[in-house]
Amino acid sequence: MMNRNNVFRWHYPFLFLLLLVSRFASADTLLILGDSLSAGYRMAGSAAWPNLLAQQWQPQTKVINASISGDTAEQGLARLPALLKQHQPQWVLIELGGNDGLRGFPPANVSQVLGKVIDEVKAANAQPLLMQIRLPANYGRRYTESFSAIYPALAQQYHVPLVPFFMEQVYLKPEWMQQDGIHPNPDAQPFIADLMAKTLAPLVKHTTQG
Repeated sequence: MMNRNNVFRWHYPFLFLLLLVSRFASADTLLILGDSLSAGYRMAGSAAWPNLLAQQWQPQTKVINASISGDTAEQGLARLPALLKQHQPQWVLIELGGNDGLRGFPPANVSQVLGKVIDEVKAANAQPLLMQIRLPANYGRRYTESFSAIYPALAQQYHVPLVPFFMEQVYLKPEWMQQDGIHPNPDAQPFIADLMAKTLAPLVKHTTQG
């Protein structure tokens, strides 16, 4: 009959394997913390570009879309600790600040909050990826330039990658825009997903299989 010590020895390799599987499962997760541009404003959530990206990248890289329409940087920051604890991502794409800009929040305040978001991500041993956000030109040149400058300054200060703003290419095709002139429509989502796949793949060490 197998004694208790032998039973424990027999289980050790399997326990170790389970720990490794759990570790790699969490290490291959990209969390997208954004607003309506990534949440899929006025469309089914399954049609939004992060969900299309998730389909492209499964099962190698897990993509979690934690974006909520209307979120400011402060609201994203408030949600972040629970998301980090739940998903334990290795990378977090920060797509926030657009609503702050549309509401005319002072750029210095937006920068301060985004800095806290980056700090939270780093404290969780995850890699922040900061997306450049730009505002429509009708918000005035002085404000839009000050707002846009937030992102490269933060990327340099915190030594994090600055991801190009995908909407700059979407704006060029009116048929991809909703009537509000701010949000992409469902037709634009496959293009955004492909663009972001090419942009993010080297940053998250994703390699195409097949």
